Amino acid sequence: MRIASTLCMMQVRLGLMRSTKLELSMPKFKNLHTSIVLMLLATAPLAYSQTLGYEPPRTEFGAPDIQGIWSNRSITRMERRPGIDGLVLSEEDAFEMAQSSFWLSLDRQQQNNPVTEAEAGAAAFGSRGHNAFWVDNGSSMGKVKGEYRTSWVTEPASGRIPYKEGGAALRRASHLPKIGSFDGPETRPVGERCIAFGGIIGPVMQNGIYNNNYQFVQTKDHVVLMSEMGHEVRIIPFADEHSNEDLQPWFGDSIARYEGDTLVIETINTNPLQGSYISPTGKVTERLTRWSDDEIFYEFTVEDPAIYTQPWSGEMSYYKETALFEYACHEGNYSLPGILAGARRAEMDASAQ
Repeated sequence: MRIASTLCMMQVRLGLMRSTKLELSMPKFKNLHTSIVLMLLATAPLAYSQTLGYEPPRTEFGAPDIQGIWSNRSITRMERRPGIDGLVLSEEDAFEMAQSSFWLSLDRQQQNNPVTEAEAGAAAFGSRGHNAFWVDNGSSMGKVKGEYRTSWVTEPASGRIPYKEGGAALRRASHLPKIGSFDGPETRPVGERCIAFGGIIGPVMQNGIYNNNYQFVQTKDHVVLMSEMGHEVRIIPFADEHSNEDLQPWFGDSIARYEGDTLVIETINTNPLQGSYISPTGKVTERLTRWSDDEIFYEFTVEDPAIYTQPWSGEMSYYKETALFEYACHEGNYSLPGILAGARRAEMDASAQ
């Protein structure tokens, strides 16, 4: 179900924001017999499970080897959709849930109802700021150790993040200006400003609508995690204690160690601008285990009583990929001056009335 497109190669050369590999929906699926659909799902690239007695490869210095290019491309997201019960899906339910997802539904809609008039395009802008053709978030629900999942969150059992009263807004430091207005660049998201994409590289690492590839590199002294999205890099030392410097670096103050065949990463003190899952009092623990030649099992636990009613945890898997592709964040970020200039113009027009 992967379609390599010459058009996509042109896109990369033009510096647009996605990889050359597309996950396109198949609008004629509904005309296929269910057994054929299930056969395709069963033989998809993500359908791997642990080999009995699997022994992970080793680096030249004896550590379990997780190096290479990996992807967490999937329709599954951090939290479970409202109204969905249970963590694990059957193949039939996974297919139906994937087909009802926003981007696959929008892709079918756009193929059947192309927008050709400016007025109609303006009305559809909310859903077509990114045309579904350029989206690469997969065509199936995420699979973890052979199971289709409805969410990455596994604890609490609801699959929802246990925020305290105040919700996700608690993740943004109170001394920072609120995000959402057009008063100045400081009130726009750091991703929109092409500064950082902490929601992808983490902690917690997770998937998005495109550029879901990662590269992992290990040395004796450090582990390096790099995301295709923004080419963000976490350079993490193997150490027993966190840095004593009074800094809040992008992606946090992380240290690593091995527990058997598992790489364990602990992170504190993330930069408040990145909208991290933790405050200065919190901690994220990540665990990466080579589950098979083609799968890395990724676990995480978030602890922060300032934001959550309890610690919460989750799981996802990374699968073998072939390459990272260039990511360009709208070259010079001309859109930000345009956004602010448009807001000033709207204010002038409003005052003139």
